[in-house]
Amino acid sequence: MGAGGRMSTPYEGNKSQSDILQRVPHSKPPFTVGEIKEAIPPHCFKRSVLHSLSYVFYDLIISFLLYYVATNYFHLLTYNLSYIAWPLYWIYQGCNLTGLWVIAHECGHHAFSDYQWLDDTVGLVLHSALLVPYFSWKYSHRRHHSNTGSLDRDEVFVPKLKSSMKWFSTYLNNPPRRILVLVVQLTLGWPLYLMLNVSGRPYDRFACHFDPNSPIYTDRERLQIFVSDAGIFAVLYGLYCFVAAKGLVWVACVYGCPLLIVNGFLVLITYLQHTHPSLPHYDTLEWDWLRGALATVDRDYGILNKVFHNITDTHVAHHLFSTMPHYHAMEATKAIKQILGDYYQFDGTSIWKSMYREAKECVYVEPDEGDQNKGVFWYKNKLH
Repeated sequence: MGAGGRMSTPYEGNKSQSDILQRVPHSKPPFTVGEIKEAIPPHCFKRSVLHSLSYVFYDLIISFLLYYVATNYFHLLTYNLSYIAWPLYWIYQGCNLTGLWVIAHECGHHAFSDYQWLDDTVGLVLHSALLVPYFSWKYSHRRHHSNTGSLDRDEVFVPKLKSSMKWFSTYLNNPPRRILVLVVQLTLGWPLYLMLNVSGRPYDRFACHFDPNSPIYTDRERLQIFVSDAGIFAVLYGLYCFVAAKGLVWVACVYGCPLLIVNGFLVLITYLQHTHPSLPHYDTLEWDWLRGALATVDRDYGILNKVFHNITDTHVAHHLFSTMPHYHAMEATKAIKQILGDYYQFDGTSIWKSMYREAKECVYVEPDEGDQNKGVFWYKNKLH
């Protein structure tokens, strides 16, 4: 399938917990984007229609097989066994559909093929099927890549400043509240972001991914927001027809619950890629594109790295070269580690532990006291 296509990141288990949490350098790197690119084999930047489509068909086949088994055989199970089979279906189908979500995300970056029309067609179909407004998110996500790590212009998971924390935050900084926030974030975070811009960059007026007149978009982009909305309405109408024919419970079991898994993983992956005690954020005076792109972390999701097409453990490379297809990202990551050195961050801590640790440690950002670099902000959690 090509170099790096099915490989997985070597687990950096020799790192101690203190090493993992040690801050990455925040000074201007001694290398350029061009020098990083030169370290990557040239073929890693080549996009193949057949290679990319093979992943689409593979994921679709797995998804159909799971659907076929669930709808044709689960009713034959005993009452008790069905309560085991359906949750397993939701998890497996949700993980597989997350892989399709990642491919559609790749289409939005023009990393699927050399043909923009093909990328947009595949991306629109796949994302609409998962109730994602393709063009709407493509443009806001592109701005995230253009402004990663900027406290003023980044689009999503923009951390709070200590000065913006409410007086009662001290009383909410406890384990039950952290768990509640994580649960809400993983279940409702994605639709709340799309509809209400929750956790997104603040705008001077109401911002919504479904609104063509939203301040998120330029005038040139507004027509395509209508196309995204049309794709969503088409899928919603199809779901309405299925509800009428099969019933609400059937649709919820076959489609709704796996979609919740997809949405949860999407939020979790993005949250953990950009939230880590070792990562800096920058204000306008200090920020530049390269340091912002490096302010992200690769994670280890075990076997799910492959299911998610390595978006989890090659995210640093993705932020540096977002038009690179995912099946070359592993090879590219190995190449850039040598030149990035301490600027590259990988955390192999289990995802469960990481979720809670980041919710506990990454409450707000502020510059270090007495530090001359007042434009460099670090995650902290002391509210007293």
